[in-house]
Amino acid sequence: MTRWHRAAEDRSRDGVIDSALTDPRTRVLAIAGDRVPVADGRVAWSSPDRWTRMAARHVTDWAFLGRDDEGVPVVLAVLDSDAQPPWPGEASVATQPLRVASPDLPAVEADVAVTAVSLARWLSEAPFCPACGARTETRDAGWSRRCPSCGREHFPRTDPAVIVAVTHRHDPDRLLLGSNAAWADGRYSCFAGFVEAGESLENTVRREVREEAGVEVDEVRYQASQAWPYPRSLMVGFTAQAVDAGAARPDGEEILSVRWFGRDEIGEGLAGRGDLLLPGPASIAHRLISGWYAGGAS
Repeated sequence: MTRWHRAAEDRSRDGVIDSALTDPRTRVLAIAGDRVPVADGRVAWSSPDRWTRMAARHVTDWAFLGRDDEGVPVVLAVLDSDAQPPWPGEASVATQPLRVASPDLPAVEADVAVTAVSLARWLSEAPFCPACGARTETRDAGWSRRCPSCGREHFPRTDPAVIVAVTHRHDPDRLLLGSNAAWADGRYSCFAGFVEAGESLENTVRREVREEAGVEVDEVRYQASQAWPYPRSLMVGFTAQAVDAGAARPDGEEILSVRWFGRDEIGEGLAGRGDLLLPGPASIAHRLISGWYAGGAS
């Protein structure tokens, strides 16, 4: 697969999933919790009959993910979270958490996998109407739910979060990173947090950096975004400048250490050398850090 189209216009077509499941060309991606089937660094697609006949008892929901570059349907099979996909005779297929699998997948397959995990978790975790508690009915080929009791429609949630690389106002070769209390010694990353009700993305950046690192920032600039289904986030990446670099202090609860790192230290960390542990290449944090490093590398 070199390209993938969501083909959202097909979701409302009657029988789109049934039609796809009778097409032997259809690519089925079976997801259990956040686990993705992989083999030799690629997504391990299944044929429809493997799940409609051989393992139907494991499938709790179906959803239409789109079409590949040749127009072949791509379908999600949602498995109960404890299931281990039974691929008889395919010993090379393993299931891996998305966090582990995505760095090694081709970009288009990683994109499909993130979408599949996001949708699968919503289908598995939100079967009841939050307004009246009735069990909802799946619509739009897995992309919406309707409550038969109160008539409300529900859609997959996306919770925005910001992540920010903080630069030094007077020294472009320094970057401020923090170490979370849950991480191993030596691991540092950008500062991040969820957007609160009524809050803009830019104000979230200022609040989170102030709370976690004790620093006021300005020059808040958008860089990129990344869907990340843990649990259902859209990570929105920024850079910002510290107004007073000397004010940097950890909050002592979530963040135990903050440090200004020089460009040489960051370069060593990105190369996997030295004591500094940086985020993996699948993360937007890595993209922010490596983008800053590349912008000033000689």
